[in-house]
Amino acid sequence: MQVTKAVVPAAGAGTRLLPVTKSQPKEMLPVGRKPVIQYVVEEIGRAGLKHVIFVTGRKKVAIEDHFDRDPELTRLLRENGKSDLLEALRFEQNGLSVSYVRQSEPRGLADAILTARHLVGNEDFVVALGDAIIENRAGDELLTKLVRCHEQNAAAATIAVEEVTEDEVSKYGIVTPGATNGAFFRITDVVEKPSPQEAPSRLAIAARYVFSPEIFEVIATTPPRANGEVYLTDCIRELVDRELPVYCVKLPAGSKRHDIGNFESFFRAFIHFALADPDYGAALRELVTDQDV
Repeated sequence: MQVTKAVVPAAGAGTRLLPVTKSQPKEMLPVGRKPVIQYVVEEIGRAGLKHVIFVTGRKKVAIEDHFDRDPELTRLLRENGKSDLLEALRFEQNGLSVSYVRQSEPRGLADAILTARHLVGNEDFVVALGDAIIENRAGDELLTKLVRCHEQNAAAATIAVEEVTEDEVSKYGIVTPGATNGAFFRITDVVEKPSPQEAPSRLAIAARYVFSPEIFEVIATTPPRANGEVYLTDCIRELVDRELPVYCVKLPAGSKRHDIGNFESFFRAFIHFALADPDYGAALRELVTDQDV
């Protein structure tokens, strides 16, 4: 079955980015010229998917407003000859159908995915976290590779991973790789935020997944942890324990993940994209090397 749907979880409170996220979704924070979540949706469109399902929460209306067409604004820009600004709104015409569902309680990433079950139906689907940008500079789209691997191996789950430093493994879900087969490999376990001493590898889950619909039943029956959240890594581990095929694809060479989860990573991402801006990057590079800044 062809994968056509993508679930974009964007319900998190963004508490590590307070006070800026008190009323503004972290997924709508600007990175360069675009909000974070626009990069995610554009990536989904480039991969040939057709339907985006946003999982939102309270104070996330700005996401719906951003992807809703604004005929009045378009008319005003056209009447005033603002063709460059009209071009900036072209993302509204991406050809993707869009749905929204709300996660009413903060019960974790897995529960957010479960809320989209009735819209996904009995289909395999992509999950792309709404607060993580996958920058592609090599021409080989990560989501395209994930879907291809998933379909070729009739997998229950296919996960993007990237190699991180030893002192970063405690921030991510870390996989235990099995036998490799070229660009992808099957895993034998996954651990949530292990210590460097206990980490089975340095391959961290990288914010992109493809799942079969079996994941919904697994999420529904996986108990929450002490904090009340159902962890997606626990659900993936259950798939492995059931001896269902779970595969990984490493980020292609030239690709880079940018997480927008705290101020350091947000600042790094903004600076990276701002310095790469074709119009303003050169002037900004001069600015940041100025001793007075």
